[in-house]
Amino acid sequence: MHWWQTGIIYQIYPRSFQDSNADGVGDLNGVRRRLDYLQSIHVDAIWLSPIFPSPMHDFGYDVADYCDVHPMFGTLEDFDTLLAEAHERGLRVILDLVPNHTSEEHAWFVESRSSRDNPKRDYYIWADPTPGDGPPETRLPNNWQSHFGGDAWTYDPHTGQFYMHQFHRSQPELNYRHPEVLPAMLDNMRFWLDRGVDGFRVDVIWLMMKDEQLRDEPPNPDAGPDARPFDRLRHVHTAGVEGVHDLIRQMRAVLDEYDERMMVGEIYLPIDELVTYYGDGDECHMPFNFRLITMPWDARLIGEYVRDYEAALPADGWPNWVLGNHDQHRIASRVGQAQARVAQMLLLTLRGTPTCYYGDEIGMEDVPIPFEQCMDPAARQQPELFELWGRDPERTPMQWDGSPNAGFTPLGVTPWLPLAADAHERNVAAQDSDPASMLSFYRALTALRRAEPALNRGAYEGVALGVEDVLAYRRVAPGRDGFLMVLNLGGTARTLDLRAAVGGGAASLALSTDPARVGTAAIGEFVLAGNEGIILRLSSTA
Repeated sequence: MHWWQTGIIYQIYPRSFQDSNADGVGDLNGVRRRLDYLQSIHVDAIWLSPIFPSPMHDFGYDVADYCDVHPMFGTLEDFDTLLAEAHERGLRVILDLVPNHTSEEHAWFVESRSSRDNPKRDYYIWADPTPGDGPPETRLPNNWQSHFGGDAWTYDPHTGQFYMHQFHRSQPELNYRHPEVLPAMLDNMRFWLDRGVDGFRVDVIWLMMKDEQLRDEPPNPDAGPDARPFDRLRHVHTAGVEGVHDLIRQMRAVLDEYDERMMVGEIYLPIDELVTYYGDGDECHMPFNFRLITMPWDARLIGEYVRDYEAALPADGWPNWVLGNHDQHRIASRVGQAQARVAQMLLLTLRGTPTCYYGDEIGMEDVPIPFEQCMDPAARQQPELFELWGRDPERTPMQWDGSPNAGFTPLGVTPWLPLAADAHERNVAAQDSDPASMLSFYRALTALRRAEPALNRGAYEGVALGVEDVLAYRRVAPGRDGFLMVLNLGGTARTLDLRAAVGGGAASLALSTDPARVGTAAIGEFVLAGNEGIILRLSSTA
């Protein structure tokens, strides 16, 4: 098994993890200061959201230079030091690669927009205004829409054409039909792989190809009357377009030039389409599976999804699971603090690689951000959807201790985003020595997962108990102890007969979300409290 299969990935949003130079923004040296903490919670890899030079119109997802570090975060030397010290602790480092689009300040685009006959003109997607009356800037090439609201085209008066962008207008999209673009991006990957980076999380990997004819996208028949313009279309000409799999195969081939490197792709698609991005074992090592974020928190539905996902995976496809990230509301806010531990137990005991989001291990919640303090360009472009689409609430600074700035930045410095009102109570220092805390539970859970082959690589077996709100499954490995997970996704206590699920062998309590539970009650009449999850060890007879 590979490290990226048995290990836990921990996402760090660098702006919000640890400020080391008192400017209110997190940085690489701040991450380095916290490596011992990361080691203490038994994660195996850290994924850093973009650290490249950028004008920060989308907080680093608008890259101005793929082969350097933004001064806000430090220097290349700082990165090398972080990488070396992470590796000394057995921690892998994954970078966030953004190949779909660049910043308008990237040297390629500066050249591209300088004239129609510049050699790099067609590195990007340009189109003439449609024929007709009216000013050219009003005659859009087609009906494509931006994820961030508004049209996906911006008119450039200097050259008299539109350039295409599915996100912020400062993020022009690369044209991978041009023969020089992909080789240039592969060289960017090699730059970091040669430095020792262990892999990439690839941003919006399924959007990298667009319809060559720039045809209008058809209407979405499932869109409701209040749907935003983007959701009123079916994105058949801007997502999953023919040719994208070939691009991904060539990216994978670069990774395969190195030992033990990996690539996980950001892809929001239904199962049947998602699993095609494994290819024949020659595309993504893992296409991100976000369904636990987007589906209802319902035991029956989750159980059915896990079953269907497991069945849909290709023979060599390795599963993965995610509860939250920098684009999605925090799990503790979505399901409540009462369910937060149950959610982590689910994430860390399903078969496959879990990706954890910084702060979830202490139960951090979304922080309300008033519009006047909003930093997120997607929310600022869609003020009517600010509360629904704003991503600032899940990006707030990590809560390290009970000091006025929660240990993120020194007293007297204003953090780039406001801190949670409960940061003086909900923080690492407060939970570190409390055996009943969320952090102590998380450490026990990750330690158990790391120590037990059945949990970090074993098979998955669904268990049908037929009890409302209860999800149950086993993890088993030949010759090793197995485990039975029983999770109550509701608030009502349930009395369960677990004899068949246990299988007649010896069972003992390995872990509960309730620190007060001790020992194992009668298996035939097991009372599972509301909002409780348990892990029972099933002793091996081998």
